[in-house]
Amino acid sequence: MISIVILHLNKVAYSRRCLESLFAGEGVEFEIVTVDNGSTDGTAEYLLEFRRQTTERGIPITVLLNDHNAGAAGARNQALKLCRGSEIAFIDNDIVVRDRGWLVRLRETLYADERTALVTPKLLFPVSPYVIEHVGVAISPNGRVGYLGRGAERTAPRFNIRREVQNTTSACVLVKRAVLDEIGGFDQAFDPAQFEDLDLFYRMKAHGYRLIYEPSVEMYHFENVTTDGSEELKFKRLTIIHGMEFKRRWQHLFTAEDGPDDESLRWIDLPRLRIDEIGPLEMRP
Repeated sequence: MISIVILHLNKVAYSRRCLESLFAGEGVEFEIVTVDNGSTDGTAEYLLEFRRQTTERGIPITVLLNDHNAGAAGARNQALKLCRGSEIAFIDNDIVVRDRGWLVRLRETLYADERTALVTPKLLFPVSPYVIEHVGVAISPNGRVGYLGRGAERTAPRFNIRREVQNTTSACVLVKRAVLDEIGGFDQAFDPAQFEDLDLFYRMKAHGYRLIYEPSVEMYHFENVTTDGSEELKFKRLTIIHGMEFKRRWQHLFTAEDGPDDESLRWIDLPRLRIDEIGPLEMRP
């Protein structure tokens, strides 16, 4: 069984679409472990109703309701203690399933090599023609972080090859539970948000593991929904402070890697639509 871990902090409309898309998954047993970090917009009430729907379908589910924001790292670590799967899928609440067999194919790639710790799929913007949001993360020798493939056509040949990546976000990844048991979970020094995922995945690499991009699996990603508009998080300040700590910890690795230069990693701002502006999304086998 695979454990799917999802965090929530308001944005109930996105959580609803994310969670209900999980019912389309095929080919493997899974459980859902979902944590609310003190939402005030009805998310907690929706999660309890979703738990009823999920239980009726015979899918195991655990709902944890925090009365405060326990942070991205802290809440995921809470969820890990409740997971029973031998693989853990971390997905953000603004992810929507595109491929029904996503878990099957990600797990096949995960075990294609014993040194692989993590697999990430191709993430697409949920607006036709579904250009790439990212296919992993690149880091320059100076520590600049950029999204690979951002804005490119989803059929672009260079982004349709399975390969190792420097790093990736935790928006949608499948990880071996045994690796997490070996190296530990997310570092809560990065709470409430920002760089906790890049730090964990570099820790995997420091232990000799590989991070793999699997292009045959595509998922929709609305992007930056969980923290967007959350003024109390002081998002820009956290990005700077936690970014400096990330560089301090991992400079010895990324300076030795063959990462792209700073200029090629400049942020590309692409137009986005709100969830209420997007109708039904195409789904594949």
